[in-house]
Formats: sequence, C-alpha cells, structure tokens
Amino acid sequence: MRVIFMGTPDYAEQILERLIQTKEIEVVAVYTQPDKPVGRKKVLTPPPVKKLAQEFGIEVYQPQKLRDEEVIQELVQLSCDYIVVAAYGQILPKEILEHAPCINLHASILPQYRGASPIQQTLLNGDKKTGVTAMLMEEGLDTGDILAVKSIDVADTMMVEELFDTLTELAAELTLEVLKNFNEYTPEVQNDAEATLCKKITKADGLIDFADAQLIYNKYRAFTPWPGIYLESGLKLKHITLEETESQNQSAKILSISKESIVVACKKGSLRIFRVQPQSKKEMEIGAYINGKRLQCEDYLS
Repeated sequence: MRVIFMGTPDYAEQILERLIQTKEIEVVAVYTQPDKPVGRKKVLTPPPVKKLAQEFGIEVYQPQKLRDEEVIQELVQLSCDYIVVAAYGQILPKEILEHAPCINLHASILPQYRGASPIQQTLLNGDKKTGVTAMLMEEGLDTGDILAVKSIDVADTMMVEELFDTLTELAAELTLEVLKNFNEYTPEVQNDAEATLCKKITKADGLIDFADAQLIYNKYRAFTPWPGIYLESGLKLKHITLEETESQNQSAKILSISKESIVVACKKGSLRIFRVQPQSKKEMEIGAYINGKRLQCEDYLS
C-alpha cells in the first residue's frame, strides 16, 4: 500500500511514525509546511514531520502553497493508493483530492470543532468526551464524510499536553484501521447544522480576569504551557487548581494564605494559586510573590 502523508506538528509526526513502522505501508512522500524561524534568535527550524521523514530517507516536499499549479502537477505524478492528512495546515485543491482517497485525522468528534484548535477547544468548553474522526476530505474545512470515530472520556483535571498525547495515540491507531479496512466503511455525511468552529490560538487568548473560576481553570488546562494564562499586569499564573465554582465574591481578593498557596476570589467561584511568573522575571512560588508585594488576606492580586 503506497501512501502520501501530509502533516506538520508533533501530532502528525507520531501518526507518520506509525505508518513508517507498518510493513504493509510504504510512505512514498511527505508534504509538510516550510521551515520556520523559532525562538528569540529566530533559528530556521524544520517541522517535526520533516525531521522524521528525513531519518527514514523519505522524499519531503514543503510548498508554500499547495494550490500552485506546479506543485499540483508534481504531486499527481506520484503514484499512491491513499493520501493521509493530519494537521497539515493547508486546504487541498480539487486536483489532489481526486488523485487518491484523501483521509484526514481530525482531533475532535466532527462536526464539532472544525478548524485549527480542537484539542484546546475541548478543554475550554469543559467537555467530558472527545475523540478523533477519520474523514474523507473535500474542499471545505473539515467538512468531509466521516469514515470512523474513536472517542475517549476527558477527566476534569486533564491538561492539554496529556489530552494531546492521548488523542495522538488514538489517531495513529485509527489511521491504520481505516487504511487496512477502507473498503468496509460507509462514509457518513456530516450534519452541518451541528457544526462548530475553532480558531487558531494566539498569545492574546491567554489574558484573563477574575470573573469566573471555572472558565479560568479551563483556560489554564487548555493554554498551559502556551500561551499560558496571565493578568492585565502581565503576571502569569503558572500552577493553579480550581477551589470551588459557586461562591459570589469581589474579584481578585485574596481569601486565604497558606504555606504553599493562596486562594483568590473570582466573581463566581475561587482559585488556588501555587506558582506565578511576574513579567520579565523567573517563575516563583506564590508565597515569595505576595511577600515581595506585601500582600495579605483581603488585599487584591494583580
């Protein structure tokens, strides 16, 4: 079985690795996003998928635009049985979609959370269940017919990295199942009336106020380690837990102080804070921070 693989981040890398390890599958080419500058020094860095493909001597293509005619013609010259797509980052043009069945692995139960950040959105909404959908791609954004779904429960305290790892493993398993049993599936049309969208995460999304403890905790789960959650002052909340969700309070008031943590009120509910990072400074225990600021119970955290 000959497969062209398209993907870019860690999620895609692990799916590609599973394909490479499967004897019945030959990955004939890998398409991924161009190398990008990373870090303060803007070091040009290849995507994880590219690194893995090169380790195994697989031809790598990194077009700026998959829709360019030259790129399309180059791809359709590659003989394959399937095209597998996982977090690639570009919409596939019609000519490529017609070249071979294009199977996308999306980290949600479609039609819920079409778009760029389904894993984070699951946590932001406090969902109890999520999963991975294998679908046949079409020209729309995550709108293709569904082939198969694998689902999991989401614990109330699960963080984005753990959920990411769990869904990645699930996606890798589902990819192999679909490829090996492709002809046994009956594609199911998505119900567009039930569709929801999620956008690309930006640093600005991490800004919080002390309005609703549950919503802040959901943001913490979804945005740690990046972009993190932070106050208007730039203070980052690095380690927090949800204390309770029902009380009505004056927001940002310090309700209690213990050796390792403080409890801070939200308009609704309260949070326990263990570690913070002031702007342009190192991460520290909350006790050191409030001592430096001379904050006590009934004062306000900012």
